[in-house]
Amino acid sequence: MLKWQIGSVRVTQVVELTTASLGPYLLPQATPEALADLPWVAPFLDDKRRIVLSMHSLVVESRGQTVLVDTCIGNDKERSYPRWNRMQSDFLEKFNAAGFSTDVVDTVLCTHMHVDHVGWNTRLVDGRWEATFGNARYLFAEEEWAYWKNEKQEFGPVIEDSVQPIFDAGLADLVQATHQVTDEVWLEPTPGHTPGHVSVHISSGGEEAIITGDMIHHPCQIAHPEWSSTADWDAAASAATRDGFLSRYADRPVLIIGTHFTAPTAGRIVRDGQAYRLDY
Repeated sequence: MLKWQIGSVRVTQVVELTTASLGPYLLPQATPEALADLPWVAPFLDDKRRIVLSMHSLVVESRGQTVLVDTCIGNDKERSYPRWNRMQSDFLEKFNAAGFSTDVVDTVLCTHMHVDHVGWNTRLVDGRWEATFGNARYLFAEEEWAYWKNEKQEFGPVIEDSVQPIFDAGLADLVQATHQVTDEVWLEPTPGHTPGHVSVHISSGGEEAIITGDMIHHPCQIAHPEWSSTADWDAAASAATRDGFLSRYADRPVLIIGTHFTAPTAGRIVRDGQAYRLDY
């Protein structure tokens, strides 16, 4: 569990799991041979030089509000990926150990509606999917919902068990991709991975941070923004968004918190010759 302070805003990481098994599928370009040319990515690889991904939520505390960014995979969900099928993780226990309870969350903010970002939106109670964070408003970008509500899903009934029940319970709010959550926290549109994908921008006390979502899956994509994920809705748009983001924030005192970056999870983008790297 890592924590960061951005002015008066505190960000706490709650990890559900880490894995190296998805790397060859998700970023096939990131071979051990290619990664050998990027010695600075070593903390984000396993001992076989495979990319490691972290599935974690980020709790953002701002202006007395508790905002939960992305909700990982979830328990009891029927999924086509065997390791996630009817999974039983201790995510809620870790959430409590981090100093939070499900009833203190004011806002759940999903950067997009993929399987590993909406799972703990709901939990199984007496055979029904109920909102895990019952006192929260759940924010979804309008364009993201417009796409997924009728789109075929790869990993199972993700919308049916983790998103639709939130709408049915009257807890969902559709927002613009630039929505202001507090005066210190707002959404930043970063489309390409999905049509309505957003990142989360934090600015407080003269300090800044950005939670990436899946605009960048792994730090190696900072060096190679052209390496789009096989899970991207539009690979060219994803690469263009990533390239623009890196150019915009390189060599600035902006903390980049990766939604799938394993520890150390965050750093600053700096220019590295003709490319970029993460300075952590």
